[in-house]
Amino acid sequence: MYFNFFKLSGAFLAGFMMIIHFSNAQKLPIQYVETRIGTAPATTKSAKMHSEAGSELKGQTMPAVGTPYGMTQWTPQTRSTETKCIAPYYYADTHFQGFRGTHWLNGSCVQDYGTLTVMPLSGELIVNPEKRASGFRHETEIATPAYYSVTLDDYQINAEVTSLARSAMLRFTYKEGKENFIVIEPNSDEGEGFVEVFPERGEIVGYNPVHRIYQGSGQPAGFSGYFVLKFDTPFTQYGVWESDTIVPMGRTRAGKGKREKLGAYVGFGTKERAVIVQIGTSFTSLEGARANLKKEQAGKSFDAVRRFTENQWNDALGKIKVTGSEKDKILFYSALYRTKLSPRLYSDVDGQYPSFAGGTPLQKADGFDYYCDYSMWDTFRASMPLNVLLEPKKSGDMMQSLVKKAEQGGWMPIFPCWNSYTAAMVGDHVMSVMADAYVKNVRNFDVKSGYQYLRKNAFDANSDPKSYEAGKGRRALSSYLKYNYIPLEDSVWQAFHKREQVSRTLEYAYDDFCLFVLAEELGHNEDAALLRKRSLNYQNVIDPRTGYARGRYENGSWIKSFDPFEKRSSFITEGSPAQYTWFVPQDIAGLKKAVGGDKAFISKLDTLFQQGYYWHGNEPNHQISYLYNYVGQPWKTQKQVRNIIREEYDITPGGLSGNEDGGQMSAWLAFSMAGLYPVTPGTPYYVLGTPLFEEVIFQFSKSKMFKMKANGVSEEAQYIQSAKLNGKPFTKTFLSHQEITAGGELILEMGTYPNEKWGTAASDAPPSLTKE
Repeated sequence: MYFNFFKLSGAFLAGFMMIIHFSNAQKLPIQYVETRIGTAPATTKSAKMHSEAGSELKGQTMPAVGTPYGMTQWTPQTRSTETKCIAPYYYADTHFQGFRGTHWLNGSCVQDYGTLTVMPLSGELIVNPEKRASGFRHETEIATPAYYSVTLDDYQINAEVTSLARSAMLRFTYKEGKENFIVIEPNSDEGEGFVEVFPERGEIVGYNPVHRIYQGSGQPAGFSGYFVLKFDTPFTQYGVWESDTIVPMGRTRAGKGKREKLGAYVGFGTKERAVIVQIGTSFTSLEGARANLKKEQAGKSFDAVRRFTENQWNDALGKIKVTGSEKDKILFYSALYRTKLSPRLYSDVDGQYPSFAGGTPLQKADGFDYYCDYSMWDTFRASMPLNVLLEPKKSGDMMQSLVKKAEQGGWMPIFPCWNSYTAAMVGDHVMSVMADAYVKNVRNFDVKSGYQYLRKNAFDANSDPKSYEAGKGRRALSSYLKYNYIPLEDSVWQAFHKREQVSRTLEYAYDDFCLFVLAEELGHNEDAALLRKRSLNYQNVIDPRTGYARGRYENGSWIKSFDPFEKRSSFITEGSPAQYTWFVPQDIAGLKKAVGGDKAFISKLDTLFQQGYYWHGNEPNHQISYLYNYVGQPWKTQKQVRNIIREEYDITPGGLSGNEDGGQMSAWLAFSMAGLYPVTPGTPYYVLGTPLFEEVIFQFSKSKMFKMKANGVSEEAQYIQSAKLNGKPFTKTFLSHQEITAGGELILEMGTYPNEKWGTAASDAPPSLTKE
C-alpha cells in the first residue's frame, strides 16, 4: 500500500484525521490540502537509489500561506538563511524562528531573496534568530493554504498568519505577566538590509536588496524586497539592533554589506492581548508596498482576509472536481495546491514592476499582471500546461510577462528567476510554453513580438561575451548549428550546468520543434521548414549500435567508455543516458526507428522499469511511463503510471520523491491521478494513462465541463477495457485540447486485467512528428 497510518507521527496523523473530518463536513477543496508534504526527506526506494546530493532527497517545499501565484508567501521559518538549497522550513526542525515573507522558489535548490522575518517573543528581548527561536510541536500546528497557526511553547504565544497576494496579516496572542515584543529582521545574507521605525504612526519600513544566483552570482539584481508593517497596538518601547547589540529608541539601521544581521523591535507591555500586524510587500518601493497593503486589505479584519484567501483557493482548486477516497483527495488537492505557488506575481496593484535584468527604470504592466520565477526547465513539462488548461487568462499574462522580459533585456530569457537572466539549466523551453499556450488558444499576449525574440534565441548565437556569460542566448548554439548536435569538445563553460552536450542537443531539438509549430501557426513558412528539419537533430546523438543517447565528438565518433545505466554521465543532465534517451517527445515514432524498432523500444522501456533504472524524482523521466501508448501497449502505461503514483507519492512530510521544482512533481501527479498527461507540450494533445478517481470533472465555466468517468475503478481495476467519448466508441489513447475544453464526457470501463486489444492500433497512438 502507498499509505501507512503507522508510519505517521502522532501530530501528522491528527492533522490528517482533522482534514478528513472537515472534508466530510464541508467538501471544500482547500480543506483537503496538506501543505507540509515535501518538507522532509523522501522515503521512496527510487529516491534513495538515484539521488546523489542530499538536497535531491528533499521535496524542498514549505507550508506556504498566500493566494495562488502570490507575490509574497508566508511560512513558518525554522532556518534563518537565504542560502542556496536551504528551504525556510523543515518538518524535522523543532524550533520556530518567526514568520518569513518569502520568495522561495517552491521545491527548489536555489535560494530565497528579498525576505523579511517577524518573530513574537515575551520576557527577555533576544534578537539572534537561533537564540530567540521557540520550541513548537506539530500537534499545535494548523497549516492550510490560507492560514497557519502554532503555539510557541517557550513564550506561550499563539502565532497566526493569513495572506493576500501582496500583503499579509499576522496575529500574536500574548499571555499576561511578561514584556511582549516583536522582532523584525530583513534576511540579507549580504548584510545589506535596512529598517526604520516610526513610533508616532505605529509603523516599521525596510527593504532587503536582491542578489543574483547562477549567472552573475552575488551581483545586485537592481531591486529589493520592500516591506511596510503597521501595528494596531501602540508601542511601549522600540529600537533597532545589529548582531547582538540592541539600541533602545534607535530608529534606523542599515547594513554595510559585511554579512551582519540587523533589524528592529517593538514592545507592547505586559498585558494579555492580541496584536495585529499588517504587512505590505513590493519589489518596486516602500510606496508600492504601502499602496499594495492599503488596496488589498482596506479595513479587512484578520478573519475576513483569511476567508477571502480561502475563497481564492477554493475557486482555483475547484476547477477540477474529483470523486474517490478521502486519502486520494488529500493527495490530489495537495498536489494541485503546490502547482499554484509559482510563477510569482511581480507587479504592484498599480501595475508597476522593476525592469527585467537590471531593475530600473520601473515598468508598468498595462492590461496584464507581470510574473517571474518560472523554473522553466522543470515546469514546461506539465505545470505550465496545467496553467493553460485551468487558467488560460493567467497563462496569457505569464506569456506576456516573458515577452516584456525579452523586450527589456534584448533576448528571450531561458530560465527567468529573480527577475534576471540565468543559464541555470539546459534547453530553451520558453519555446515550449509559448507554443503550448498559443496552440491551445491562449491569445492575450503579443505573440508577434514574442516570436521575434524566440527566433533570435534559436538562430542567433550571442557574440557578445559579457551578455552571453550573463545568461543571454542559447548555450553552445554555434556548435549546435554547425554540427546539428553539440560535440563533446564544447564544454559549455558559460553555464551553471557545464558540458551535458547530449541533453542539450535533445532538448534543443524539441525546442526547435515547438518553434516550428509556432512558426507554422504564424505563417513563417521558411522558418518552419528549417526548424522542422532541426527537430530531427535528436537522431544525431542516438547511437544506432546501442540504441541509447551517447556522447559524440566533432569528427562524428562516439565516446568509447559508455554505460547507458551509469547514474551520472558528463554529457547528460542529472541522470543516465538510458533515462535521457526517451526525451524526444516531439517524435516518438522516429525515436522508435532510431533505437532499433518497436521490439527494441519496448524492451528498453521494460528494462528501465523492471530493473529499477527509472527515476521519477527528476523531471526528464516524467513522460516515459506514457510512451507505451505509442507502441500499441497502453496497458503497460496504465500499470506503470499507477505504480508511480502509489510508490513515489504519499501524504506524509516525506511524500515527494525528489525536489518539487516549481510545481512539476505535483503537476505530474495531478494530471496522472486525473488520467492524462501532456507528453508533448507545444501540441494540443493529452495522452491517456489510468484515472485514479471514479469521476473527474474539469469545470471551465458554470455551463461548460468535461467529465471523465471510470466505471469500476479500484486499486486492482486499473486497466481500461473500453471507452466512449460523448456516447461513441473511442479507442484512441489521447485526447485533444479542443475535445476537453469544448465540454463533454469520456466514459472508461475499467477491469483488473489488461485489455491487450483496446487502443493498440497504429491509428490509436498519439501524434508524432514523423510517421510510422
